[in-house]
Amino acid sequence: MQETALNHVKVVGLLGDGFGSTPEMSKRNLFWVVSQMQAIIERYPCWGDTVEVNTWVGAHGKNGMRRDWHIRDSVTGHTVLKATSKWVMMNKLTRKLARIPDEVRTEIVPFFSEYAAIEDQDHRKFPKLPEHDRATSAKYVRTGWADLDINQHVNNVKYIGWILESAPISILENHELASIVLDYKRECGRNSVLQSHTTVHTDCADEPGETTLHCEHLLSLESGPTIVKARTMWRPKGAKSQETVALSW
Repeated sequence: MQETALNHVKVVGLLGDGFGSTPEMSKRNLFWVVSQMQAIIERYPCWGDTVEVNTWVGAHGKNGMRRDWHIRDSVTGHTVLKATSKWVMMNKLTRKLARIPDEVRTEIVPFFSEYAAIEDQDHRKFPKLPEHDRATSAKYVRTGWADLDINQHVNNVKYIGWILESAPISILENHELASIVLDYKRECGRNSVLQSHTTVHTDCADEPGETTLHCEHLLSLESGPTIVKARTMWRPKGAKSQETVALSW
């Protein structure tokens, strides 16, 4: 999805010298950081399948941008995945969030669309994980050089793998990920020690004999500050995906 996003920025002529930064952003040492992301997986493509990835951008508040994706099977047209994300700007030198300058807004606004890939967003807050729940499924990770991106912080995609590391192996073996919601709180650099925590909840069965699971996840620095919060929904392997499966921030 992110490769397609970069291709989109390049095709419309807005790619500066930064990783997805526009020319005006590059002049001001600004770059995009993802603050929230949600993906709903309707089905998983198989080896040899060809998928079509569509992406577009829109406004999010006064100082953010939304980017959506819709991935389809290129032969059948069936939906593979829908996703949405929210991005804010960070200054490369101060490592602080920044407002969108008028010059940058002028660059990107002509490409904004109001269409949303995922319409039903419940805006639920993530619960605070109890200490006793954290201790039952915790993993520790040390970040390395290969985990960093061009902006010298851990690439947001890396966090997904670390979040799932603390999920019980029984879930990973017998279920497939149906949706994921990510709420990024702060950046993380090299040689950080992270703790991954997962709390598992059992939901009502959609079909007789089928149990749907959802998990709350927390990725934090060993010293305490939260890096990412996440929510995942899981369906039994082989179960039919449903358009109605949706969780969001």
